[in-house]
Amino acid sequence: YQRRVRGLMEQAQQVGGEQQQNRRGFGIPRILIFIGIYFFLFNNPFKSTPVDPKTGKQIPPHQNLVSPNQFFDLRVYLSEVNSSWTNFDNKEALIWQEKNIHYTNWDEHREKSIKIPTTESLRNNGSLFAHIFLTFKGVSPNPADKRYNPKKVIYVIYPLTKYLVIKKVKETKNLISGELSKDFIKQKEDNITEDVILSHWKGNLTFNLVVDFTTYSSGKIPPQVAPYFIFEKSKPSGPLECNRQNNFPEVGNYYPVFYCNEFWITRDSLTVINETVDSLNLTMLYQPIALWKWSSFVQLEQSFSMQQNLFGAETSEIEEFKRVLLETNPYLLILTFAVSMLHMVFDFLAFKNDINFWKNRKSMEGLSVRTIYINVACQFIIFLYLLDNETSWMILISSGVGVLIEFWKITKAAIVKVKYWNGVPYISLEDRSTYTSRTKEYDMIAMRYLSYLLYPLVIGYSIYSLTYNTHKSWYSWVVGSLAGAVYTFGFVMMTPQLFINYSLKSVAHLPWRAFVYKALNTFIDDLFAFIIKMPTVHRVACFRDGFSFFIFCSVNGDTY
Repeated sequence: YQRRVRGLMEQAQQVGGEQQQNRRGFGIPRILIFIGIYFFLFNNPFKSTPVDPKTGKQIPPHQNLVSPNQFFDLRVYLSEVNSSWTNFDNKEALIWQEKNIHYTNWDEHREKSIKIPTTESLRNNGSLFAHIFLTFKGVSPNPADKRYNPKKVIYVIYPLTKYLVIKKVKETKNLISGELSKDFIKQKEDNITEDVILSHWKGNLTFNLVVDFTTYSSGKIPPQVAPYFIFEKSKPSGPLECNRQNNFPEVGNYYPVFYCNEFWITRDSLTVINETVDSLNLTMLYQPIALWKWSSFVQLEQSFSMQQNLFGAETSEIEEFKRVLLETNPYLLILTFAVSMLHMVFDFLAFKNDINFWKNRKSMEGLSVRTIYINVACQFIIFLYLLDNETSWMILISSGVGVLIEFWKITKAAIVKVKYWNGVPYISLEDRSTYTSRTKEYDMIAMRYLSYLLYPLVIGYSIYSLTYNTHKSWYSWVVGSLAGAVYTFGFVMMTPQLFINYSLKSVAHLPWRAFVYKALNTFIDDLFAFIIKMPTVHRVACFRDGFSFFIFCSVNGDTY
């Protein structure tokens, strides 16, 4: 059955690429601001020191119960069940063993790579678990061994597989020939009618001991990391799920935090397990980790989870953020974060000044009203395109607000009236008296010449899409073709305003503050276009705005 759905993986990547193309903004600035808010809210140091209600004395603080020179032994067993491990005599299940791991030695680096043969159960959407025992030196994890000491054994279970939903391919076809897409034909032949949940192999098992000798006052362990602590007086005897938030009572001293690091495991690095897979590669790695680095990983992961649950952030955006962290040059990365903050500030200032400009605008002299009409149409087309491609609600809301603002601008640029034709209401737009004859004349001339260029481009692109691409329906073809034209040829929309500026030899009528902030963000978007993976059309859309800006400055420079 799983062999039937292997082709769906490529379709899932295409859907992710489509959604990436749908965004006019970038996810990284939004992710950064959410992370900043999260760190601020959950790192509040102003907590009262608790006291024992019976004695009135301060409760003793928490300290690391091991010494800096402590040594540990490590054992990893492999099993298809996640219940407590008892088969210690099974030598084949013991896939890794290390001894004399020094707790505070930063050069301590243990690694092993193995190849695991797959079983029939695993190939049929099964699971595989690593049973990890970290014991004090010389202590056995086997309760039947006389060297066993439950207070000196940390036992966690880590799943090496992850279940992900692979969405079924939607029916698309060539609207001229009626030929269905290859992916949909394959899906139909395999009788797949719904989304499929498949087991994926992680391929990497990285765990760390957090080197931390901080003395925490009772109740003052940061709340975002407190659930990961295990305390000597409340430690359970059974296994723990790795990285699970346990919420044990904070009683006594704490064990070193044992952390299974999945931060760098992305969907692209996972491997689908199906009946054609005979073996799987597994790389196991142990090394210590500093407190600040571990807490940063934990808080970032929790911030990502909050963004997904509360704000609808997409997994592709978060993984793109991780990819940027992993692959980008450190200096360029610092520059990217800095300009990301500026991008958000400029976005806010541009929005604020644009609203103020149109709110207080009394005259339309020197402004292209027809450009406003075109902008409304373009924004509405993009909104319909996003809606047709089932984009996340956060992106839809952002686009919808943009459409409403453009409609609001029309009420400031023209006189909007509701009229009736044979009892049917319709909206009538009339030019304001301040829309002078010279401005109107130049606007009409510019639109006429613009139509000579724009209409053939849109018609040509639509014919190409109809001939060579597949679509869900005629509606999807119309919306998709218009949206593609907006993305690709949107820069020509500035032509009427440029022509009016040049003809009137004046730029005093423009919203300069909003324009400057948007221009600055244009160059920031160009920087993102070098760093972030995106479809070629979207990258062209980024650079075309910068190109338009230079033309705008060149034309305006001639007006003085």
